[in-house]
Amino acid sequence: MPNKFMTRLSTALAALLIGNAVPASAALKVFACEPEWGALAQELGGDKLDVYTATTALQDPHQIQARPSLIAKVRNADMLVCTGAELEIGWLPLLLRQTGNARIQPGQPGNFAAAEFVRMLDVPTRLDRAEGDVHPFGNPHIQTDPRNIARVADAMAKRLAQLDPADAAYFEARQRDFAQRWSAALQRWQQQAAPLKGIAIVSQHKAWGYLEDWLGMKEVAVLEPKPGIPPSSSYLAEVLDHLKQQPARMVIRAAYQEGRPSEWLSQQAHIPAVELPFTVGGNEQAKDLFSLYGDTVQRLLKASQ
Repeated sequence: MPNKFMTRLSTALAALLIGNAVPASAALKVFACEPEWGALAQELGGDKLDVYTATTALQDPHQIQARPSLIAKVRNADMLVCTGAELEIGWLPLLLRQTGNARIQPGQPGNFAAAEFVRMLDVPTRLDRAEGDVHPFGNPHIQTDPRNIARVADAMAKRLAQLDPADAAYFEARQRDFAQRWSAALQRWQQQAAPLKGIAIVSQHKAWGYLEDWLGMKEVAVLEPKPGIPPSSSYLAEVLDHLKQQPARMVIRAAYQEGRPSEWLSQQAHIPAVELPFTVGGNEQAKDLFSLYGDTVQRLLKASQ
């Protein structure tokens, strides 16, 4: 009897030790370059993902410092989710080189570039750095059109399933639910924004091509003489003269941009200056993807009136 008791006890202890030695399924670590992709990953991945977002809506995504804290996050990431199209060219390649994380290098399944799944606008016919901060693959600010979010979501869900096959059904179910809610919201926003079609606008930085394409607005001037080049007072005066011939209804800028150029034009041309959130977290109202576009449409409608 003692031998049988000891045998059972040993078996139970061994099973307990083996059970403790097998780790539970860990959440995929996702490094998102911009807030919109961090928010989308969380929508699709839920508690199966551990999402870290590298930037905020109040930072220029072109100009980020490759800080040690970012290097540490990239080193441990299972998946990198960024815009691509060289938006992050000034800092992301350095992070990838310094970490040596093979899972998320270009060409690997863990490297996800959202711009690869949408139709790119403003693709230059020639490349010349004298023309300013020109993006060779086209305008990278694809998130200003919510239709692009739907396209990226479908591709991202498939990639998550590829990286974590055990949870593939979970990602697929969340993607279907998101797609239904997004389609309903998109229809609502488009109905609300119908009065914006054909409205002439000025932009502070050439970042709104996808928004204009979605809503049918017309950009008649840009406050930067060349992409990424701050306007001089003489150039602003040229824009003001141009608006006398081709009036605009508003001047728009992103939340992260310094507001003096657009505020000056607003005062001189007597048109509203509109600060748009640009991405999740750009203001108190834009707390997630849904409220981002809802708030953007409402701000544009208010300015148009």
